[in-house]
Amino acid sequence: MQASTTQPVLFLSHGGGPLPLLHDPEHAELLLTYALIRQKLDALQPPPSALLFISAHWETAEPTLTAAARPPLLFDYYGFPPQSYQLRYPVDGEPALASRLAEQLQALGWVAHLDSTRGLDHGVFVPGMLLFPRADIPCLQLSLLESLDAAAHLQLGHALRGLREENVLIVGSGFSFHNMRAFFDPVTREEEVLNRQFEDWLENTLRIDDENARERTLLNWKQAPGAAFCHPREEHLLPIHVCAAAAGMPVTQEWRFTALGRHGSCYWWD
Repeated sequence: MQASTTQPVLFLSHGGGPLPLLHDPEHAELLLTYALIRQKLDALQPPPSALLFISAHWETAEPTLTAAARPPLLFDYYGFPPQSYQLRYPVDGEPALASRLAEQLQALGWVAHLDSTRGLDHGVFVPGMLLFPRADIPCLQLSLLESLDAAAHLQLGHALRGLREENVLIVGSGFSFHNMRAFFDPVTREEEVLNRQFEDWLENTLRIDDENARERTLLNWKQAPGAAFCHPREEHLLPIHVCAAAAGMPVTQEWRFTALGRHGSCYWWD
């Protein structure tokens, strides 16, 4: 049980669109993983006073924060059943924290922005509904950078590190495997090996004790086995870079699962 106001950092693989909320059988292992993570979250004392999500589904030229007092939901997916567009997650925003964080980023040399109209995308509200179903912890979202530059996202994570001691839980939301074409194709033996090799590389990298070595390895992630196959585009991986840098320590716990026929993982830093 957490004994101070320093909150952990959490990276979530969030699955395919709203499917985890629709009891999709291909997300059964992911839902079991989330149940285990929720047990750890429920044990945090004190509970976080706010949640800061970094989702794979929002990219901007410069760091941007949601700043609505009651953010709507952004149904940024298509082709799903009607109930997928009727979901509700009535969580409060945290405009004061968003404004203060933007000022902190500005002071560190970033050009930061506030967006008071954008809703929370499914990279936020799907895990939010599963892990924080009471919707009683204010939530805001920080964009990825559309440059998709690994070094910049590590720097962004460093800029967020102090939030942990302010009782803010930082949550990265993406997918440790994200090849959209492969999700719809049969799994071949070669692809299975590449998927597992990348998952092993990712866990081993996040467990490196030396921070500089850990971040150098993350910076060069494209050299990892299976990297090009697992992440043809890196937006679902980069929240891990933000989380690892924000945590400033080796990862504490990992959960592995399969979803949509592929291997994925979630990570926790104490």
